[in-house]
Amino acid sequence: MTDRTRARWVFLPLAGFAALYAYSVHNLPPWGAYRGPYGDTIARLAVYERHATDVVNAINYDYRAFDTLGEEFILFTAVLGVAMLLRRETQTAVKPAGRVVDTPPLSSAARLTTLPALLVTILFGMYIGLHGQLTPGGGFQAGVILATAPVLLYLCENTAAFRRITSHAAAEVIEAIGAGGYAVIGLVPLLMGAPLLTNVLPLGVTGDVFSSGTIALISVTVGVEVTCSFLMVIYAYLEEIITGEVPES
Repeated sequence: MTDRTRARWVFLPLAGFAALYAYSVHNLPPWGAYRGPYGDTIARLAVYERHATDVVNAINYDYRAFDTLGEEFILFTAVLGVAMLLRRETQTAVKPAGRVVDTPPLSSAARLTTLPALLVTILFGMYIGLHGQLTPGGGFQAGVILATAPVLLYLCENTAAFRRITSHAAAEVIEAIGAGGYAVIGLVPLLMGAPLLTNVLPLGVTGDVFSSGTIALISVTVGVEVTCSFLMVIYAYLEEIITGEVPES
């Protein structure tokens, strides 16, 4: 199949998607309107039932944890797609990456400021991930924040510095562990005779960092998976500099 034929075929699913999108937007409630009592009910019960003061995370990782599990694997699949699209084919001619600049033109002052920011970013990301059941945040947000730390190091140094604190092979394994950990947490209740993803751990004391049972634990696994997913995508985009080769134009 030629590139032109593939380009023509892609318009058919795009047209179907556009029609479904227009239909769904047409049926959305007016701005600021609310059709059902679910949100009000869950906001009143979440703290009492799950000891989580962040109702959003209680919904994501407990009341509708099965949906969030699917969303996590959507990210997992998206990363695989990016890796496949950017993979290097053996028959592709390559040449030295002489035109690729690997030393960012930053001043000494900017580099001096960026390095402490890296430490602050890591601490802030860990805080957001571990306190998602108490304050706005959680695994998804923490993963994005933590993945920017190696990028900061790359911006103020080079790809060699980026590779010193990251490992593509390790990121692949840890990403799989993070995604699989979520699934394992969901399967454990089945062994106890409870439904999938039932919150079976002690709920603790409301407001405590170890409260909310499996909500906090799932948030951590999501943070691990999201962090490694973004690292793998960033690594793929930097691969031309890391390998020292670019495709022949």
